[in-house]
Amino acid sequence: MLYWLTELSDGGDLFNLFRYITFRAGGAFLTALIFGFIFGRPLIDVLRKRQGKGQPIRNDGPEGHFVKAGTPTMGGLLIVGALLTSTLLWARLDNPFVWMVLFVTMGYAAIGFADDYAKVAKQNTAGVSGKIRLLLGFLIAGLAAGWAAWHHPAELTGELAFPVFKNALLDLGIFFVPFAMIVIVGAANAVNLTDGLDGLAIMPVMIAAGTLGIIAYAVGRTDFTEYLDVHYVPGTGEILIFCAGLIGGGLGFLWYNAPPAAVFMGDTGSLALGGALGAIAVATKHEIVLAIVGGLFVVEALSVIIQVFYFKRTGKRVFLMAPIHHHYEKKGWAEPQIVIRFWIISLILALIGLATLKLR
Repeated sequence: MLYWLTELSDGGDLFNLFRYITFRAGGAFLTALIFGFIFGRPLIDVLRKRQGKGQPIRNDGPEGHFVKAGTPTMGGLLIVGALLTSTLLWARLDNPFVWMVLFVTMGYAAIGFADDYAKVAKQNTAGVSGKIRLLLGFLIAGLAAGWAAWHHPAELTGELAFPVFKNALLDLGIFFVPFAMIVIVGAANAVNLTDGLDGLAIMPVMIAAGTLGIIAYAVGRTDFTEYLDVHYVPGTGEILIFCAGLIGGGLGFLWYNAPPAAVFMGDTGSLALGGALGAIAVATKHEIVLAIVGGLFVVEALSVIIQVFYFKRTGKRVFLMAPIHHHYEKKGWAEPQIVIRFWIISLILALIGLATLKLR
């Protein structure tokens, strides 16, 4: 919205700064961060009052989690609110990729909110039916994938790009949309599975968002794409503003989610943020790089798949408990120890993902 102030500029005044994506990204970050600090405590107070017993705790979960009973959930509303406000304020609203990513984020936030509400109202961990969640998730992802494919350059429409290998493209044709749907839905659910310890999910999400934001800015500029030898996707640079807002909102949330958490993000936050990462990867043609940058989320999801698959066939478990962060809890690792080590792993994977920009 503030971008339109450039119409008042003569090219050498303060209004001219709003032309620059990096300046507006900084504004989005600060706006989201301040939003989090201002509305964080009031939101937590409202959630605590309305939810009573807070988020239900799994009976079969780690013993240390029972002390968290009564902690309110739906804290993702703080992140989503900060993210939406900062993006609408600082991004160009005539950019199709901004609206595509916002659509996925808000759509998945709505699914997550319904699930959190059902859990709190019924005081059990069942929530909304998994089939309904997946159906709605794929519907949103399908619309977003089709929108992205429509606005990609003609030479990239329906193509899957590969990191490291220069100019390597796989023509998926009509199968690009189903592939992109799986990326978005998979990312949303992988982040959702990771959100099991105080602060565990939000920092890796911010690290991944920062990495994807840099990639989006790079692939949206012809000078960068020529230097880095990556595919040019006009318009994706504006996604950096969305990512900056996500990081600002995430930091504001982490202030209250740091151990011991005063609020959980819930499915409202985890599904929204995971879907956002998947949507950004689809928009920028970096779906495979997302699997590297978000490798922690991939491992968390795979640990659940492996556990379920192996148990159904043998009656035995590969991990003491899945997702894998619970496995380490069962092994006696302290919660902060798991969280910080997983943060370190996320940062390493993000650096590897960034390195793919130049290793071509």
